[in-house]
Amino acid sequence: MSTGDLQSYLTRFSESEWLSAVDSIKSDIHEVDRNATQIWFRFYPLEFRRFLQKQQDESDLRRSLGLLGDYDLGEQVDTSHRFLYGHRFWKVVKAAIEAEAEVFAGQDLALLDEIREVAQNIAEKLKVDVSLVLGITSVGFMTLNQVGLEKFKAAAGEVEKPSGSMAKSADQIVAERKKDDSQGLLGFLRTVDKRYSIGWIDKDGSGKFRIINDEEIASASARNQSQNWRARDERCWEGVVPVECRSASCGTCWIGVLAGQEKLSEVARRERHRMKVFGYNQPDDEKPFLRLACQAKAFGNATIVIPPWNGVFGKKVYGNVEDLELEPVTTSAQKLRETLAKVASTDD
Repeated sequence: MSTGDLQSYLTRFSESEWLSAVDSIKSDIHEVDRNATQIWFRFYPLEFRRFLQKQQDESDLRRSLGLLGDYDLGEQVDTSHRFLYGHRFWKVVKAAIEAEAEVFAGQDLALLDEIREVAQNIAEKLKVDVSLVLGITSVGFMTLNQVGLEKFKAAAGEVEKPSGSMAKSADQIVAERKKDDSQGLLGFLRTVDKRYSIGWIDKDGSGKFRIINDEEIASASARNQSQNWRARDERCWEGVVPVECRSASCGTCWIGVLAGQEKLSEVARRERHRMKVFGYNQPDDEKPFLRLACQAKAFGNATIVIPPWNGVFGKKVYGNVEDLELEPVTTSAQKLRETLAKVASTDD
């Protein structure tokens, strides 16, 4: 059998089938990576990748979909999953998937069974519980599926050494993320003036910023001027969370919620509809793990991850949204108005 057999096997499955497989195993993924794994699959959606591969002119594509940032998974084989605890095992995971490609005989396994089998082998090699590698293994298989075996093997398999809270054990990280900041000795008397923290992770680092009770995450991010955020990411006009409009019109501020989603406000109708326009596959939960930072208000500590790109591709890729009138409300967003409106209303 050729080494292309595993890749051919993986391409048989649709995005919905991949998400169904991940949903089936999520309860067996350690809590530290349960949301993270599901978020990664939304940050790098399969149908979007397949759509991109059919296009000829990348510059025209960027304009037509309002794409900003680094959306090419092929250039992020070793880095796209840095926010997963399982990233520390990536070198072994990558090697195991490459080895599986060498011996794969086209067996008629269910996708989730293939993921489980390889994850179990990895866990035994690393002498860790399989729950710690199940998420990163599923991410590895999807990465191979999207970028191809040649590009997958060409990546160095580099791993970023865990630092800060991520250097702790999985259980310690989970416990730390669940805590709210102390409100002081008289904290029980505080109401609207309670202050919490939002921990963040992006492609270049991690940190925290303060947030006032019942405040939108994007607004709190904008107050943190501890460094030149735009020098790190040209999408970051005001803080570490990229933002253009503050009115759910641009999609720039989408985030994944690694922990604390239950401490955020419920999704309102406007956010729900806009997320479909943008193409971001937000779960139907009242408080899902995928949000727009300009709409999600915090009532406690939360930990978020910021994707390295954004765009408006819902109608072109999924074809399941109606035309919308976009209403950017800030000067910086005016330039995007025509582009976003065109993207949201184009039929082909």
